[in-house]
Parts: sequence; C-alpha cells; structure tokens
Amino acid sequence: MDYSFASYHSKTEAAGDKLKYTRTLEIKELSVPLEKMDDLKKFYRVIASNERNTAVLKPSTAAASAK
Repeated sequence: MDYSFASYHSKTEAAGDKLKYTRTLEIKELSVPLEKMDDLKKFYRVIASNERNTAVLKPSTAAASAK
C-alpha cells in the first residue's frame, strides 16, 4: 500500500517448517495535509487489520504419524 506520505507492505511465507512474516513501514512525510486525512485513516486501519491477522499452525502429517 503506497501513499505519498507513507507506504506499508507485509508478506507471509511458508518454507518447510518455518513461517516468515515480513513487514515494512516507510514514513515519507512527517506531517500530512488535512485533505489527505481520509487516506491517512484508511492507511492506519489497513495496518491495524493486518496486525490482527493470525496463523493457525498444525502438525504435519509426518510429525503426527511419528507419535
């Protein structure tokens, strides 16, 4: 998500038995004009929603059968 005042990107990757979550927040402008206030609110809502996401981890079939 890119705006003139900031950008935010997040990515989740599963590789083998590892889960990697990467996020990047870049602040481009320290003050935001009032006419961009709606965009700023949307920006922070999307980030907050993204931060509340969860991952459900389950044992693999191989791990479950080894017990």
